[in-house]
Amino acid sequence: MKSLPCLATAALAAVLLAACQSPGLPAGQPADTPAIASQPAAASAPATVRYRPARLSELPGWQAHSLRPGFAAWRKGCTQLVRRQPAWQSTCTAARQLADDEASVRQFIETYLSAYQLESHTGEDSGLITGYFEPVYPGSVSRTARAAVPVYGVPDDLLSIALDGLYPELKGKRLRGRVQGRQVVPYADSATIRRQGLNAPVLAWLESPLDLQLLQVQGSGRVRLPDGGELRLGYADQNGHPYAPIGRWLIRNGEVPAGEMSMQRIRTWAAANPQRIDELLDSNPSFVFFRTLPASQDGPPGALGVPLTAQYSIAIDPNAIPLGSPVYLGTTRPDDGQPLQRLVAAQDTGGAIRGAVRADFYWGTGDAAGELAGRMQQPGALWLLWPRDQPLPGQGD
Repeated sequence: MKSLPCLATAALAAVLLAACQSPGLPAGQPADTPAIASQPAAASAPATVRYRPARLSELPGWQAHSLRPGFAAWRKGCTQLVRRQPAWQSTCTAARQLADDEASVRQFIETYLSAYQLESHTGEDSGLITGYFEPVYPGSVSRTARAAVPVYGVPDDLLSIALDGLYPELKGKRLRGRVQGRQVVPYADSATIRRQGLNAPVLAWLESPLDLQLLQVQGSGRVRLPDGGELRLGYADQNGHPYAPIGRWLIRNGEVPAGEMSMQRIRTWAAANPQRIDELLDSNPSFVFFRTLPASQDGPPGALGVPLTAQYSIAIDPNAIPLGSPVYLGTTRPDDGQPLQRLVAAQDTGGAIRGAVRADFYWGTGDAAGELAGRMQQPGALWLLWPRDQPLPGQGD
């Protein structure tokens, strides 16, 4: 993720239909709330979310699969979790002192945490699980004949104004635009930016405008340089226009059947219709600005501010699952349909990740991860794991 602040978002089948991007520093987030750049919404339990008590032993695959990898992914975000949710203080303190073996982890979870299955306000306990990844695209730090598509940093004239100072109900929302005379007006949309350019730093140059679009959907990624090195990029900000999935445009115009939509299918269409790529990209007015990240083999930072862990981090709706929480996931793989059941960490958000039973599964970096993320659009269930002695989200105010 999603963000952007998918690396929310996003799956590409569903990410391109309703993507994940990360804000302030997250993974993949295309919409008005990038995973890392934007402030996460308050952890509350709105009327659209229900928490139904469940026995840990009844969770699918609970006894069959190791809890250690998911626990390790969750534990590394404990400091940030406690800052947002003081209710986790004693639990995180105990977790930091825990021995790193399966028996200790399992006993700790069964002693300290309770499980609650997430349901919609209508009682639905099954929802959509999509996938996202950290792409690696060929490019250069200087413009070349092959690499001529700019990846922009944040423009100096972009205003980003938090609204919750005057309107607390708008916590996490920002107004983006620029000053024209004595007025704040909307910032340029993606079509204008791509055609007219920007007075903004260019962090890298890519070879394909579609690569840039997909980089923006994921919210972070790497540029493979001619000398074999890599440049890491992460979400920094966004132009304030709503995200409109390009996959939805292809479906609406009869170019790709809804049942065939995937990242791979979009690339196939683009290769067969190079003269229409601008038309496709113009359908999404959102445009993401990036920042360079330190060289590292770690995953990109998610909305929580910690590196995502491949196959053990997810992007969620923070109105349903407080950011940083441990979550148990029950779904299937997109390649062979086998069960995908494990403990994961809710460490990212995404503009398209909305709802009680909704998550974006982070597959990792590179083409293999992208192949799985691009095809993932699975039904699934989620269980929030919460400290036993603490009120549930939204019940302690």
